[in-house]
Amino acid sequence: MVIHKDRYINREISWLLFNERVLQESADKNVPLIERLRFLGIFSNNLDEFFKVRYATVKRIVLAGKKGKSVLGGETAKELLEAITEIVIRQQAQSLEILHDIEKELEEQHIYMLREAELTDKQAQYVVRYFIQHVSPQLMTIILNDLAKFPTLKDTAAYLAVKMVMQEAHEKRYALIEIPKSIDRFIVLPKEGDKNFIIILDDLIRYCLDRIFSMFEYKSISAHMIKISRDAELDIDNDLSISFIEKLAKSVAGRKISAPVRFVYDKKIEADTLQFLKDKMNIHDTDSIIPGGRYHNRKDYMSFPSLGRKDLLYAKIVPLQIKGLNLESSLFEAIAKKDYLMYAPYHTFSYLIKFLREAALDPKVRSIKITIYRLANESQVISALINAVKNGKKVTVQIELRARFDEQANIEYAEQLQAEGVKVIFGIPGLKVHSKVGVIEREESEGVKRYGFISTGNFHEGTARIYTDYTVFTANEDILMEIDQVFGFFEATYRIPTYKHLVVSPHYTKSTFRKLIDREIANARAGKEAYIKIKMNSFTSYKMIDKLYEASEAGVKIQLIIRGVCCLIPGVPGLSENIEAISVVDKFLEHPRLFIFANSGDPKIYISSADWMTRNLDNRVEVGCPIYDPDVRAELLDTFEICWSDNVKARIFSPNHDNQYKNNELPKVRSQFALYDYYKDKLEQ
Repeated sequence: MVIHKDRYINREISWLLFNERVLQESADKNVPLIERLRFLGIFSNNLDEFFKVRYATVKRIVLAGKKGKSVLGGETAKELLEAITEIVIRQQAQSLEILHDIEKELEEQHIYMLREAELTDKQAQYVVRYFIQHVSPQLMTIILNDLAKFPTLKDTAAYLAVKMVMQEAHEKRYALIEIPKSIDRFIVLPKEGDKNFIIILDDLIRYCLDRIFSMFEYKSISAHMIKISRDAELDIDNDLSISFIEKLAKSVAGRKISAPVRFVYDKKIEADTLQFLKDKMNIHDTDSIIPGGRYHNRKDYMSFPSLGRKDLLYAKIVPLQIKGLNLESSLFEAIAKKDYLMYAPYHTFSYLIKFLREAALDPKVRSIKITIYRLANESQVISALINAVKNGKKVTVQIELRARFDEQANIEYAEQLQAEGVKVIFGIPGLKVHSKVGVIEREESEGVKRYGFISTGNFHEGTARIYTDYTVFTANEDILMEIDQVFGFFEATYRIPTYKHLVVSPHYTKSTFRKLIDREIANARAGKEAYIKIKMNSFTSYKMIDKLYEASEAGVKIQLIIRGVCCLIPGVPGLSENIEAISVVDKFLEHPRLFIFANSGDPKIYISSADWMTRNLDNRVEVGCPIYDPDVRAELLDTFEICWSDNVKARIFSPNHDNQYKNNELPKVRSQFALYDYYKDKLEQ
């Protein structure tokens, strides 16, 4: 094997390149205008999470005095922090330019974003009334000068840093105003003719500063926005006297005072105000200090008001039914005959809810077992499971309490389930349970029969409308018996099951896929058909990357569709010239994991909950499932090819790392729209 110096791109840098693709959507004039604003919000929200998780991890390596090269892919941790900061500053500047352009285009559509100095008298009266009635009662305002200790700022909350220059002796007084999260960030002002007016809550507060600080005699007053991001790593202690739920709840609460990892400020803030804040907050120049624009927390643009302008939004699709699977009939009877594929959001998620609700009421059903990672706020899944318990079914739920940023919600759901009599299993020491499976036992004339489902995504009604994911419904006894073994492992982790069908982490995923790659290598060398087609969210495992490099050198043709981070570098002569890779970023968030191996003309096809990342392969319980039903196999092959054919929203991974769009002379294919048409045509056949 030829050894190349640059075999991988650093995962943090690759992640920033992914977020740049999100930013590209906000700049794309073919995307509806308000949707472009919402992509800006997604870009900002992604960046917040990046700093709280990935940047914080690298910073801990620096603070520990380690170089971290083996972890970070070549760069030292200090070099990487500097590179990240440089890229983020550039992207932030670019995002501000895009926002400025969008605001101009909004004005062409008679939608005006007003600052506090631009209000008419009539609008000003409305703003003051709104402030008095809705904002003032919820404001948290802190005078800073005389405090012995600087207040703890909330993670990613936005604050106005206020400076007052007093009339006497030019004394300066400083204050902080926390922007209330309970109030919509965008205040819609009364419409005038066909003109819509919006003021951001920050500017509404700026307009009313004299009402907030009326008791001070100042000569001038100014307010500029700041925010910090805190390390989101959970520090779970080893206190044996309390339960795991109590430990986790304590750790989640600890996030509120964890170390800051990023300080963002309005670049127009006065130098003395900035220095005052940095001194009081003990922020050093070695920390990530990002000069930004007038407004922070632009993640709120994800909820920008629609103003009734459907022409400035994506048209909502009507989720389709699955051909042959009638929501008004028994799903058990249909699934007993063959497998079915639900591909959300093209198909309605109602199938999963209907399946669980039918199981909850069916007198023949004895038990339900399901894994839970993330849930909707008002979860119909939980409702169906509780309904089942009330009807005398035995219900077992493996709920992962450590699902990042959903810990508190999962703790509350776990307590609710326990109170209703559901058997709840809480994780495995050292392993997150990330699998998405369920199995139902039903008493039938010939004995107990199993039914179940295997998914690539969470059982979450909300994300099922915007994330693309596969779920297979099956009555295949071989597969469902092995899913039952997975639940057995949750309760007796000292017994490691063996599987003939499922691909289960942490014990078998890596070895199984490596064997499948080895088979393709052998077939290529023997002159047989050899290819690998993979669709995932992220690809960071160096060992699996090296294995694909080996396959490429052997002549195996490899196609990768990776939405997010991809540390593999395709198209490098002598290393990866037989590998092509694309990323599709569009209306929906691509989330499935699909693996296809040529196998000498008889493809082996799997769906899985696992990306090829070290955490998924070695530190989580993940379930991959082979696809045996011929109709489902054909669908999965078709959907991969449609996605691979995308030449509208696909970007190419290349050694240049420049996020170039995939352009060719073929007819235009926008895969997410083409997939909906594919399933719509199926129903009409």
